[in-house]
Amino acid sequence: MREFKDRVCVVTGAASGIGRGLAEKAAAEGMKVVLADRAEEPLAGLHAELEGQGARVASRVTDVGDALSVEQLAELAYREFGGVHLVFNNAGVLVDGLSWERSLEDWRWSIDVNLMGVIHGIRSFVPRMLEGGAPGVVVNTSSLAGLIVGPFLGPYSATKHAVVGITETLFHELRAVGSRLRAAVLCPGEVATRIWHSNERRPHGYGPEQPLGSDAERQFHDQIAGQVGAGMTPRELGTFVFGALASERFWLFPHPAFKSIYEQRARGVLQELDPSFAL
Repeated sequence: MREFKDRVCVVTGAASGIGRGLAEKAAAEGMKVVLADRAEEPLAGLHAELEGQGARVASRVTDVGDALSVEQLAELAYREFGGVHLVFNNAGVLVDGLSWERSLEDWRWSIDVNLMGVIHGIRSFVPRMLEGGAPGVVVNTSSLAGLIVGPFLGPYSATKHAVVGITETLFHELRAVGSRLRAAVLCPGEVATRIWHSNERRPHGYGPEQPLGSDAERQFHDQIAGQVGAGMTPRELGTFVFGALASERFWLFPHPAFKSIYEQRARGVLQELDPSFAL
């Protein structure tokens, strides 16, 4: 899909961070945009802002961890615009700390949003997009943490690795059935978002935030959060992603410098070495 104007884009986690950058770029490209997020007021604010710029917009408060909520989002998109050509299964949260000290609620929240949110998006949109027969792309947001591994990120790394595997599988399946759809996986590094403050918007159903218990955890959190805060802007990321999609790439790497770290990890696996990690 090399042309975006007048086509329809769906973005989950659209009210802030990477999702907002993707939604703003989609609107700037002349796409009709369907916005989804749990945060009602920021979602309404973005809807109004994009409409004020002349974009055609629909939005729905959506919990991507709830299959019915995502299905209703798909129904809205098709009711409002008659089709969908680009889906960003993007909503995500981050919980850090020692794996054995994370609560079951920590794990469930991470899995429900980061992993089941992607699965629900695939199940609700891909059949409809296949039936429509138009070219399109399903982009699932993973992370560098979906390809390389460090400490204190058990729930996040587990879900982001799963997203990479699911997206590669989807790519092969769409090709096997001769579809005009493609799959792509977004693996960003440092983007200036508030994902390291995910617990500020933690739903009540997932229990209280579990505090970090050691100096090592707190030091890691503060260092990585600082690096993320100084990263590329969501708007810059949106520009990169749309350029990469126009080139029909599967792997979307806005931070190519990480490739040497991934190469080192791959060599270590092949040589059966103990895992290594360096900030």
